[in-house]
Amino acid sequence: MSDQIRPRPALFRALGAAEPPQTIEVRGEICQRVDVFKHDSWAATARYRGPAADIVCKFNRQQSILGLPMAWFGRRLAAREALAMHHLQGIAGLPVDCGPIYANGQLLRNAVGHDFIHGRPLGSSTTPNNEFFPRLILLLAAVHRRDLAYVDLHKRENVLVGDDGRPHLIDFQVCFGLWKPWAAKNWLCRKLLQQLQRADCYHLAKHVRKQRPDQLQELCKVIDGRRPAWIQAHRLVAAPLRTARRWLLSKIKVRDHRGQASSEVFAEDALRLTDSKAA
Repeated sequence: MSDQIRPRPALFRALGAAEPPQTIEVRGEICQRVDVFKHDSWAATARYRGPAADIVCKFNRQQSILGLPMAWFGRRLAAREALAMHHLQGIAGLPVDCGPIYANGQLLRNAVGHDFIHGRPLGSSTTPNNEFFPRLILLLAAVHRRDLAYVDLHKRENVLVGDDGRPHLIDFQVCFGLWKPWAAKNWLCRKLLQQLQRADCYHLAKHVRKQRPDQLQELCKVIDGRRPAWIQAHRLVAAPLRTARRWLLSKIKVRDHRGQASSEVFAEDALRLTDSKAA
């Protein structure tokens, strides 16, 4: 890595200059921080060890942006993700919400946590077992039956391969669900849900095509792997924004000239694992 690359300034960190707390209280037990998986603009995610189990805790945005308060947004993100996990409780392969999180006796309203899942992110070179993608299709179908779209399935690092070889989905920060009665009855919300669920299936099919092409023909009989037309329109907007963001991070020397996250001083855990396996 180039000597010119430097850590993110506070503005581009969810907790500013601070780090996730060393100690938190969950379910009445004291847990100690053992690792920080990532710390980006929107959240810092860390692993904690307690007497009973390990916990993954996400601390959403608290740092202001050029004087604009953002703590309210971090609290909203945490409450929304906790609500999604509660709405999906009982589905095997999904994280279990661990309830309120405290530090120094204070309730952290910007924090949301779940039990640690033993496994590894679905890497680009991973070849899952024969049952992995069929089980992931069933898992996604169970999520969809709860009137929820995952939305973030294009990111492989959000799919975990458990130590038992089974699939798990994590990170429900940007999911879309009709858990409110008024939303469930709203025609526009339901149409939006259907489109986002179609996108979930498309992205899942992409992962099958990449990592188990031998299963693609058979599994596409179960899910619709066709690309929704709106995704291309979304890319026309999202791609320039992503390029501009990478340019900015390169300009302030947080990333190298490529603008890739893997070039940061602190790359998120999924990228670190991928790089270590490629080395």
